[in-house]
Amino acid sequence: MSDRTQTDVLAIQSVVAKASPSAWRDGLVVSRHGDRLTVTLLDGHVVVMSTIASPALGEPVAVHPVAGLVALGGTWFSARSLDQA
Repeated sequence: MSDRTQTDVLAIQSVVAKASPSAWRDGLVVSRHGDRLTVTLLDGHVVVMSTIASPALGEPVAVHPVAGLVALGGTWFSARSLDQA
């Protein structure tokens, strides 16, 4: 596994993501307002997160909900879930 560029990612987030690669979920960006990013995952779930990542609408991303990350191309960004339980 090659090292990825990481922006605003804590060491523990990186360790968790690398230890659980099957937790990554692919999706498409459906909205972006300030630091609030909404992604529709390919399984139909919608996730809302706070992140400094700035993908374009419709752009594919990967979300690691356990580690709190969003991947945009080859770069990982910290992403705090804003989903309500």
